[in-house]
Parts: sequence; C-alpha cells; structure tokens
Amino acid sequence: MKADAIKLDGAKAGSVELNDEIYGLEPRVDILHRVVRWQRNNAMAGTHKVKTRSETSYSTKKIYRQKGTGGARHGDRNAPIFRGGGIYKGPTPRSHGHDLTKKFRKLGLRHALSAKLKAGELVVIENADTEAKTAALAKQVANLGWKRALVIDGASVSESFATAARNIDGLDILPTMGANVYDILRSDTLVLTKAGVEALEARLK
Repeated sequence: MKADAIKLDGAKAGSVELNDEIYGLEPRVDILHRVVRWQRNNAMAGTHKVKTRSETSYSTKKIYRQKGTGGARHGDRNAPIFRGGGIYKGPTPRSHGHDLTKKFRKLGLRHALSAKLKAGELVVIENADTEAKTAALAKQVANLGWKRALVIDGASVSESFATAARNIDGLDILPTMGANVYDILRSDTLVLTKAGVEALEARLK
C-alpha cells in the first residue's frame, strides 16, 4: 500500500510504499498484550526486599517466662507476630523477566505498526533533518498537530533533531533498532522517516 509523505513544514514530499505484511495486518490485542507485558516485566528492577526473622536486630533472649502468664509461649522477639519482627515469606530480590521468542517479538512489532496505521495515527515524513533549535521545531510540531509523538528514524538518529526535541514535552525520537511495541502504542502519533520505513522493513521481513 502507498502512504503520502510530508516534510516537517507540512509540505508534500511524494509517497512511500508500505509493506502489507508489516502494516496491513489485523491488529490482535492478545499479541500486543503479551509483548508489552514482556517489555514491562523485563524493565522491573525486582529489588524489593524485607527482613526475615533471622535478619531483624532484637535480642534472642526469651522475652518472658514459659508458664504462668496465661498467654502464648513466645521465645523470640523476632517472631513475625510482633511489630518490628521478621516478615514471613515476604518479597526478595528477583527478576520479573520472562522469555519471549524473537519471532513473536517481531510479530508484536508488526501488529503495533498495523494498529497505528489502521487508527490513522501513522505519519511518514521525508526526513528528520532540522536546525538544532527547539523553538523552531516546537512551532513545526504544533502546526502539524502532534501532541504525544514518537519519531522513528533510520539506523541512526538525526543529531540536530534529537537536540531540538530534547526539551519538547511529548516528543521522542528513536533509531530503528530502538523501536518497540510499548513506546509505539503509548504515543498518540507515530512518525516514521522514509529511512525509518526502509530500516523497519529490513528488520521485520
């Protein structure tokens, strides 16, 4: 299928061919959900930790006599039943990540791109070359109506665009290898450069 391309100033810049195997799929929520869950789980630090009864610092002396109190026969102030005592079966540092095959991750990226095109939230621009001026780029972005936009460039990111976009809230730019399902889905507008379209096709074919 063909898609119209524009320049950053809004002028037309011809058209680009989009591969139906990448952009023409019927988006499946279950596939997108699995890939996003894989991404977010791998991003979790997993550093949560509580102290067990062997790690809390109280005396190990028996806290009161065994008989005659009418209460439970406690022997250790570190027991989980006491305030400040150890926690029973609490969280310990661990990885939340799980495996997902490369084939499935590529499939998720195809479905994410297809979902953006189907929703009318995909824009193709000629290139991301611009002067490294935040004010000038912010004006162009406002004129184009981009609110929360993700720009995917070719193998490397345009340094001038990255510099200009650094202080613009809601505007991010990634190289092709950094393109991922989570960032694509959370953006309101997905912007691909012509170089980005070619690089994504080479990555996903």
